[in-house]
Amino acid sequence: MDTADGRNALGAFLRARRGLVRPEEVGLPAAGIRRVPGLRREEVAMLAGISADYYLRLERGRDRNPSVQVLDALAEVLRLDADSAAHLAELARPRSRRGQPLPRTERVPDGIAMLLDTLAVPAFVQNRCMDVLAANRLAVALSPHMAPGVNRLRALFTDPLARELHMDWERGTAGVVAQLRAAAGADTDDPRLTQLIGELSLKSERFRLLWARHDVRRWEGALTRLRHPQVGELHLRREKLAVTGSDGLLLVVHHAEPGTPSAAALALLGSLSAAEREATEAARVDDGTKQRQEH
Repeated sequence: MDTADGRNALGAFLRARRGLVRPEEVGLPAAGIRRVPGLRREEVAMLAGISADYYLRLERGRDRNPSVQVLDALAEVLRLDADSAAHLAELARPRSRRGQPLPRTERVPDGIAMLLDTLAVPAFVQNRCMDVLAANRLAVALSPHMAPGVNRLRALFTDPLARELHMDWERGTAGVVAQLRAAAGADTDDPRLTQLIGELSLKSERFRLLWARHDVRRWEGALTRLRHPQVGELHLRREKLAVTGSDGLLLVVHHAEPGTPSAAALALLGSLSAAEREATEAARVDDGTKQRQEH
């Protein structure tokens, strides 16, 4: 999906990816004046064993159904990894014409909502636009960006707190945009994704540059390093688990290796969160008692 070129996602992907391949990486001389970064169209065509005219038609959206052999050759020339090659194939897959898509109805299953409250680690549910739909108390204590109603992508790129909290902000932003690209796939008709991408492209130069690269990475677990204002540095594993029977919902869980300082810090955060909850509940009870006495 590309806000400026959503109707030709295949062409936009090919242009972006050939711009990232240096001529010397594929055995071509880099000498001379080059008006474009990366490979020229005719160079991609030559290396892939197809005509320059046919490749031009692919980029311009005049031919959107290349064969598997052509796709494999292009993936090799453009040095695509497995995720990016699969994305290329998805963009080239014939799609039936359809009208305006129906609004998505997203509901966290009752069992998953119950599970969140029983987990002793930070956990939340997000949709493919990275809107947080549900979260347990410990997730909110770990980061305000994990609270229900927050769009994690918007927070990551527009809230200064994100840079303070995420110790690997540069690497993390690159990864999350590549994951969003994978989640979008060939669905160029989702109005929520289109609106979000357009908004962030205007508000964040970092997002705009990353989105233009067309990097693709499937959802996967990773190590994340956080600097929490109450408990200090945390090195946590982040697991992303698909919620079966849903339209792309993910259960995201953060946990620490047992016996490590991060595990101790996470336990302390849990204690602080529980104490805060008890204090809030006690204050609520006191207010209710006072109101009854006044009446």
